[in-house]
Amino acid sequence: MPQPSELDAHLGFWLRFVSNHVSHAFARKVEAHGVTVAEWVILRQLLALGEVPPSRLAEGLGMTRGAISKLIDRLLNKKLVTRSAGKEDRRFQSVSLTAAGRNLVPKLAALADRNDGEFFGHLTDAERDGLADLLKDVVRRHGLKDIPTQ
Repeated sequence: MPQPSELDAHLGFWLRFVSNHVSHAFARKVEAHGVTVAEWVILRQLLALGEVPPSRLAEGLGMTRGAISKLIDRLLNKKLVTRSAGKEDRRFQSVSLTAAGRNLVPKLAALADRNDGEFFGHLTDAERDGLADLLKDVVRRHGLKDIPTQ
């Protein structure tokens, strides 16, 4: 009977190893600012999209409406987003950043940039681009769509 392959013989092992360390380091950084990584993702999307219905956030991020609703509730409690009802149909709601949310996003983006630099700053531009291209190719080939939030 052949010996089973070693854990570290798999690319998935190394991807997970690096991903876990990068993700946990970033989570500690954003949590020091009072938000989770999932909340950061919502805040960043809202900066890019402006005022949007929660359903659009859910679709764009590959999350359920229930998960988005819970995240929005947490961000409402932190006064980082606001929710407003539609003028013609009160059941229609939209979400947008508050001034505090708009001020926080660039600070968190700088943390994301610094975290990337800490883990990947030793790579040359060509190595970094090559790694990104390889990972994006895996995403395309497998039709991966959900944005990571954890």
